[in-house]
Amino acid sequence: MDPMLRIGLTGGIAAGKSVVARRFAELGAVVVDHDLLARDVVAPGTAGLERIVETFGPGVVGPDGALDRAALGARVFDDDDARRALEGIIHPEVRRVAAEREAATVARDHRAVVVHDIPLLLETGQAGSFGLLVVVDAPREQRVDRLVRNRGLDEAAARARVAAQVGDQERRDAADVILDGTGSEDHLRAQVDELWVRCLDESAAEELAD
Repeated sequence: MDPMLRIGLTGGIAAGKSVVARRFAELGAVVVDHDLLARDVVAPGTAGLERIVETFGPGVVGPDGALDRAALGARVFDDDDARRALEGIIHPEVRRVAAEREAATVARDHRAVVVHDIPLLLETGQAGSFGLLVVVDAPREQRVDRLVRNRGLDEAAARARVAAQVGDQERRDAADVILDGTGSEDHLRAQVDELWVRCLDESAAEELAD
């Protein structure tokens, strides 16, 4: 059985996606954070970490048995083949665990609204996987400025983070709904509230029609 509504949520780094995800959760949605899952699937004792060690060697594991992210980052930096190999391990595991979380949610409540918070949603080819694709949008320069002011990155590092993602127009073209992340957090939360009411009204109408 499918949930009442499956929402894919993405946006450029520092556009305001985290604010949107938190607001969805406050309104009652079940938010599946794929960034957190990406850490969970390579925790000590997981098949994901075992495959990473098989692929990249024991040097990517620290003395505590946990993944040494700095060592792994050094292995995949500027090496497209290594990066693709890593993604081939992590992304399928994240999707598997996300599907399990969603199934468990729907088993408890088939009317649930499930929001998949996925920073690299387009990059991982998941644009067509959701009933509604929501993109949080803000201009590149504003996002660079936020990364410098709020996250302590230098400008070169901030620009590199932004450039590593797909272009803004590609995200906008894929979106069913675009939320304006240029203003205050309160303004962004208000947009989520409006979307929430609209989605529930439309979903309820479809359920009655069925």
